Amino acid sequence: MTMPSSTNGAPTRKPVTLRELNRRRRDGERFACLTCYDATTARWLERAGIPVLLVGDTAAEMILGYQDTIHAPLDFLVMLTAAVKRGAPISFVMADMPFLSYQVDEADAIRNAGRFMTEGNADAVKFEVDGSFAPLVEKLTRACIPVVAHIGCRPQSVKQSGGYAIAGRTAETARILLDDALALERAGAVMLLIEATPNEVARRIVDAVGIPVIGCGAGAACHGDIVVLQDLLGMTDWQPSFAAPMAHLGEELMRISGKWITHVSSGADAADHPYVMHEGEAEQLDSATT
Repeated sequence: MTMPSSTNGAPTRKPVTLRELNRRRRDGERFACLTCYDATTARWLERAGIPVLLVGDTAAEMILGYQDTIHAPLDFLVMLTAAVKRGAPISFVMADMPFLSYQVDEADAIRNAGRFMTEGNADAVKFEVDGSFAPLVEKLTRACIPVVAHIGCRPQSVKQSGGYAIAGRTAETARILLDDALALERAGAVMLLIEATPNEVARRIVDAVGIPVIGCGAGAACHGDIVVLQDLLGMTDWQPSFAAPMAHLGEELMRISGKWITHVSSGADAADHPYVMHEGEAEQLDSATT
């Protein structure tokens, strides 16, 4: 396909839409996804060609320093979503519904999801759900809010379950996951995100549904694959087994910071100072202060 050109003749890319992701699903083109929490990083990820960005509630861990995801405030995530979309205007940006922003009341859920669409300019909103949330997904769909249904391991519920666990390791739990996927698709979900499931289970879900499926530790059967950006960059002290770092930017950041410490301590930054007063002004300043 010939790409359109910008005014300076450089090729430009079309915005990534749900229609485009469905085309990739039909054509068997797997697509990459990453979490993102700020406009500057989003700009570089878009330039690299990452089509899908998730403003995840993992911001509670990566940005705010908490030990789990349930401490991500709604207003905070709405603001971050808007920032990421400004940085990556042609990427497909998903927003994460944080803990208790949709579980208490359906009207509040619709209202809060709507904020991500209007204030956050999100392309879709992600919910951690099972099949029992199908009625809510139906109401959100009627409200024209694109829903990404997150099934499998659901981090917002780990305190209830006692910790993170692989989902679908038995035939019984795998069938429950498949039933959840089908129920949520029927309710109107535009995509699924499956976290921490065996490849065999993800394959059966992918074969059963007609919408894009993004995996997060769900194997190669999914149409897309997502990890936390800081895990990929080697900036976290621990990474899940499915998110081996491709770089060690944490160590590189330490090295560069050490160089900056030496630079400042030696006075090299003062020697290179680029700003000077206009000619003759320093003498006038000296005479005025003596």
